[in-house]
Amino acid sequence: MKFKGVIFDLDGTLVNSLEDIADAMNKVLQELDFPTHSYEDYQYFIGSGLRNLVSKSLPSSQNNESQIEVCLNLMIAIYRNACTNKTKPYPGIVELLDYLISINMKLSVFSNKSDELTKKIVADLFPNYFKTAVGLSTESLKKPNPFEALEISKNLGLKPEEMIFVGDSGIDMQTATNANMHAIGVLWGYRPEEELIANGAKHLLNYPLDLIPLL
Repeated sequence: MKFKGVIFDLDGTLVNSLEDIADAMNKVLQELDFPTHSYEDYQYFIGSGLRNLVSKSLPSSQNNESQIEVCLNLMIAIYRNACTNKTKPYPGIVELLDYLISINMKLSVFSNKSDELTKKIVADLFPNYFKTAVGLSTESLKKPNPFEALEISKNLGLKPEEMIFVGDSGIDMQTATNANMHAIGVLWGYRPEEELIANGAKHLLNYPLDLIPLL
């Protein structure tokens, strides 16, 4: 078997978390009497960490570092207690994970969501599937920086070229390429096919179990 491990992105890949994220941010905006955004808008705000999402959500007149920091803390406080209210695995994900575990594939999660929230969601929704779940702890290490992906590979005892990286965004595909891992894009997430291809996707999945023949 060529591949021995898989790193999954979280939001838009393993779980549909859009509504919980959007609801939490919109609640902050409402409390401050700022305009809110649609779920469709948030599809393009997600992917580069919550700080970036907060910045994109704020009115341009309020988009400064002090306001971003205040709103980020408010958003996390709300989201921490609501991050699995509506968030669920996409159809077929659990079946895919069961299969991968059955063939002794080593599985990990790498997300630009905060490390605390990444670990919480993975523990709540996917107990006993993943060797590690890594989120954002240092802004400079967020995807597409490959550092954490390479650390995951090292900790699993695998070479980068033995790893598949599965994600729903161009940033995920860039991360895979930067880490010398096999980039696979999913079409059920938050970003269009064109973005995935333009950023280096080697294969595209219409449904989670489509990964199996590529192994």
